Amino acid sequence: MKRITLIIAVCCLVLTACAQKADNNAIIQSNNNAMKKTLVVYFSATGNTRAAAQRLAKEHDADLYEITPEVPYTDADLDWRDKSSRSTLEMKDKSSRPSIKGRCENIADYDTVWIGFPVWWYTAPTIVNTFIEAHDLSGKTLNVFATSGGSDVKDSYNDLKKAYPQYTWGESRLMNNR
Repeated sequence: MKRITLIIAVCCLVLTACAQKADNNAIIQSNNNAMKKTLVVYFSATGNTRAAAQRLAKEHDADLYEITPEVPYTDADLDWRDKSSRSTLEMKDKSSRPSIKGRCENIADYDTVWIGFPVWWYTAPTIVNTFIEAHDLSGKTLNVFATSGGSDVKDSYNDLKKAYPQYTWGESRLMNNR
């Protein structure tokens, strides 16, 4: 009888220890997930990318940050058929870095950053480069999302990866009217 009681006691101790370890692992995982934060950064010229950014932020329970040009784009600035429009001139000059208002002061708080934009001339508008170059994105996973009237996001994604190889690039997503 003593032997059975001893076996039952040992089994109870082992089960209790296993349960505590499982609880501790769950707490650690919960804390790790709580510490990981996602930011959705976006530039939107006409509002389409803003709507996509809002959907993405909701999907990932993420914060939003808008890249705002120092000088807002007008309809004339965005006329891609006009060879002298602001957007055309910026996109012709790969070193163009349109000024932006402010900085995302708490960028260090995020582990994952989604960067969104409308595709211009098969790539990201140069104002996106302004944002990237104004912030330290080291140690973060950078994902790309875009809106477009006819282009895919792959070229934009590859151009950014090539321009900024020091960063960790994750996924890309085209987000038209979802």
